[in-house]
Amino acid sequence: MELDIAAFNDALGKNAVIILSCSCEIHYSGRAESFLGSGGRIIVIKADKTLLIHQPAGSNPINYMKEGTSYSLSRNEGKLVLRCSNIPLKEYMDIFISKVHSFQQLQMEDSAKIQLVGSERDMSDMIYGNPALIEPGFKPLSREEHTKYGFIDVFGYDKNNVLVVIECKRYTADLKAVDQLQRYVKKIKELKGLVKVRGIIAAPEISPNTLQMLKDNGFEYRKISPPKYLERFNKGQKSLGDYES
Repeated sequence: MELDIAAFNDALGKNAVIILSCSCEIHYSGRAESFLGSGGRIIVIKADKTLLIHQPAGSNPINYMKEGTSYSLSRNEGKLVLRCSNIPLKEYMDIFISKVHSFQQLQMEDSAKIQLVGSERDMSDMIYGNPALIEPGFKPLSREEHTKYGFIDVFGYDKNNVLVVIECKRYTADLKAVDQLQRYVKKIKELKGLVKVRGIIAAPEISPNTLQMLKDNGFEYRKISPPKYLERFNKGQKSLGDYES
């Protein structure tokens, strides 16, 4: 198809989202120097003038330009040339378009913020609200207790009035988690002049080496998964077949 240069520039002026599928080659200069030979690509220019170039496969763009980029579309020796420049960042890209497959311009609005759940903060909130997840008699005092090494996720006392430091990990706990817990426990002992402080890692999984290191340091593990308020499928949920007699 023939791309109308005036329509393209008009879309840029209106801060429309532009989606252009085409065959092109790309020359880039900025973060590095690169050249991408001719191939089928999808070019997206967003309303903030961010540019993304995707190949037919893969989730990441093969090339991109950050917001605030300027664009100039012209015709040179039978080919369309889209020149992109971000002068403050000293980045430049020339896209030589040999064939246009489709062109769309869309006026889009989106002010929604992504809702992230199942974080380590959500885990600490869950434990704070249901301390029996750690053990009977556990009494949480605070969440995100500050130390010079960072924030302790959950801080409290067990049924024997022994101080407990809990480090939450939303994925598999690794050796770094033990190092972090060890630093927190050591610092709390120094600050409060205590001989005994318990350390616990709460995570859905833990690697064998990490579990051994945890035990070697006198710490403990609790198998706790982060809350998944938005999860559409729960493996523990009964299926229709479970209700059949």
